[in-house]
Amino acid sequence: MEERVGKVTHYFNKLGVAAIEIDHGKIRKGDKLHIVGHTTDTEVVVDSMEIDHHPVEEAVEGQNVGIKVNEHVREHDEVYKAYI
Repeated sequence: MEERVGKVTHYFNKLGVAAIEIDHGKIRKGDKLHIVGHTTDTEVVVDSMEIDHHPVEEAVEGQNVGIKVNEHVREHDEVYKAYI
């Protein structure tokens, strides 16, 4: 089961970091995210995330967070939280 939590607003290629705007719910360290788009279909476990270059444990609706990803993602890709 998956729940939409937001969308990718930017991808920092050199860092391998996706900027994600959370528009529903929250993301915590340890959560499994599924990022989907036209040419994107990847899963990542959140092991670190930052807001304004400060590490955080949790991000909630209305915040923009940077999350390290293992594959190239694109702007407007949808981000879902996967429940096991």
